[in-house]
Amino acid sequence: MSADIAIIAGQGVLPPALAARLPGAPVYAMEEFAPPIPAQSFRLERLVPFLDHLADTGIRRVIFAGAVRRPRLDPELFDPRTAQLVPRMLMALQSGDDAALRALLDIFEESGLAIASLMDVAPDMVPGPGLLAGEPSTADRHDAERAAHILTATGPLDIGQGCVVAGGLCLAFETLPGTEAMLEFATRHQALRATPHGGLLYKAPKPGQDRRVDLPAIGPDTVDQAAAAGLSGVAWEAGGVVVLNRDEVIRRAVAQGLFLWSRSE
Repeated sequence: MSADIAIIAGQGVLPPALAARLPGAPVYAMEEFAPPIPAQSFRLERLVPFLDHLADTGIRRVIFAGAVRRPRLDPELFDPRTAQLVPRMLMALQSGDDAALRALLDIFEESGLAIASLMDVAPDMVPGPGLLAGEPSTADRHDAERAAHILTATGPLDIGQGCVVAGGLCLAFETLPGTEAMLEFATRHQALRATPHGGLLYKAPKPGQDRRVDLPAIGPDTVDQAAAAGLSGVAWEAGGVVVLNRDEVIRRAVAQGLFLWSRSE
């Protein structure tokens, strides 16, 4: 693998999975969001010196992986050049997570760094259309269509990338606490279901989202949580969702009788 790429890591299981695909690639992370793998830390208040460091060490591409929240900025830590970006950064942060990410990507690109995506370096982690396990029923297919419409409608609000739908009814919606909290809610409120079939978890990027960063993901634990919630399966937008530890995801879905559907629009 080329040594000209660096991983900008956040929290969760994606950074370790990606690091395994990019042996030798240096890993960096913001101080407040250390990933579960060794990483060199940097602060957003010293972003420009960090970008200089990447260029000085021969890095020409970066790939973002893992979850981060809005950092707490310390005005006393800004260096003079990064301080010039403060109005731009604050405006982006006030406009929502998507705008903040776009502004950060723009700054990286303006410094001469290309933004790589998972499709560039590990396309098998982002499945195309097809069934990975099981077979959704006609009702499941209707629920998936309904869920896709829900996420399309709510996407501009920059809220979440997943929902639980059964019988055409949205039983739970992903917000800041994430997918696990959404599925725990669905598990606790099984009586809300008004149909005999279990419903499904559906995930998709937000409309217009930059797919180089912040793609929704599912993994083995997602399958277990969907099964615990009594769902029939997991569906997602083909080409827009990361599947972590794909073989184990499929094994657990088959063992628990759930379908896995990478759905084309």
